[in-house]
Amino acid sequence: MTHPQTRKRLRVDASSLARFVGAAIVVSGVMGSAIWTKRAGTLPALVGIDRGSTLGRRAETTSGTHVETVAFVAPTAPAIEVPDEPTIEIIGEEPITESSPEWTPDTRWFDGRPVRPNKVILMKVTGYSPDHRSCGAFADGQTATLHSVWTNGMQLVAADPKVLPYGTMITVPGYAGEQIVPVLDCGGAIKGNRLDLLFPTHEAALRWGVKTLRVTVWEYADGLPAPNPRKVR
Repeated sequence: MTHPQTRKRLRVDASSLARFVGAAIVVSGVMGSAIWTKRAGTLPALVGIDRGSTLGRRAETTSGTHVETVAFVAPTAPAIEVPDEPTIEIIGEEPITESSPEWTPDTRWFDGRPVRPNKVILMKVTGYSPDHRSCGAFADGQTATLHSVWTNGMQLVAADPKVLPYGTMITVPGYAGEQIVPVLDCGGAIKGNRLDLLFPTHEAALRWGVKTLRVTVWEYADGLPAPNPRKVR
């Protein structure tokens, strides 16, 4: 039978041993954690982000210890499709269609409208002045279409209306800088393929003389009818 003092001492020794073992376990745990942290370089994340899934679980094993972390991932925003070519809306302008005419830089214009060549006629070309030496009793400063002789900068033509009707647009090599000029007059001697070009003076008309030239006749290219030359001022 054990003596009471002996039993008391054994209990004290057992209690001290238990405290010693507990302290040793704590110290070992702390040292192990420090060693693991030094090797890993950081503490294990409590919450990790697992890209590629919306919500899942991941199991990790470190030094024999099972660590389970829950990964939260924010929902991925839906993709937005961007067209290859931007869409531009034009307000206040009519769109150009295949049927709309497109004028090139070399398009000729007359009276604010586009024109194009229609035909070429070989003609005998002379000159006249608005005074009595060329027009005689008809030297009143007006043409057969009741236009002033100063119309178009005094650059106009007399022709046979049966060949070139009034209002016909022509270009004559060497006259008016080869700009388009209108037929607004006629003459008693101007019949058939004859032209008479208006000049400011009788002397200038004489200097022109008589020439046989290829005259280009033009027409409007916008599809609209030609105006009545007697009504255009």
